[in-house]
Amino acid sequence: MAPDTREKILQTAARLFLEQGFSATGVSTICREAGVNSGSLYHFFESKDALLVGVLNWYEEHLDPIVMGPIEHAQPDPVERIFALLAWYRGNMVATECRLGCPIGNLALEVSDTHPQVRPHIDINFANWSARIEAWLNEAGDRLPADLDRRGLSKFVLTVMEGGLMQARASDELGPFDDSVAQLRAYIDALLERARPTGTTQRTEETSA
Repeated sequence: MAPDTREKILQTAARLFLEQGFSATGVSTICREAGVNSGSLYHFFESKDALLVGVLNWYEEHLDPIVMGPIEHAQPDPVERIFALLAWYRGNMVATECRLGCPIGNLALEVSDTHPQVRPHIDINFANWSARIEAWLNEAGDRLPADLDRRGLSKFVLTVMEGGLMQARASDELGPFDDSVAQLRAYIDALLERARPTGTTQRTEETSA
């Protein structure tokens, strides 16, 4: 078998699970779309459930090269990276006309109750995502208040992203997502202002005058 066969199956399954959902996607469809026979698929994955775990592991492995790494490369400011990341998700929603949403969020809603064995794999994807946000918040250093719960805020950013996407899909327009991000921006701006040394704003305004 070609060395890229497993990767082709995983990428195809990930796309179809996102477009159609896990339950609605048959193994035969995955094989047809990937251009492989069922024997090739079952050589790597003993069942469709095992393939689901493989897809979730694939997302975990590709979080950095596909999502977080490019954001960090393009945006040096650790606080602004958060909003660049949210803008990236917004761009995906624009491209799909408010369809599809977040692949991990979709799978969490669909399979967490019916396939409890995959919950840890979903959870680690969320945990890795928010951990990267926490690292950016830590990188911001004293620009943010010293007593800020940065881990808690990173999880809140995840909640804003997932909740905004879900509401945008439900309403078929980006308003709910944009409103959620605007509230997050206002909150983080307030944190930045609270951490700014007393008199800094006044001195800056006087200098500008």
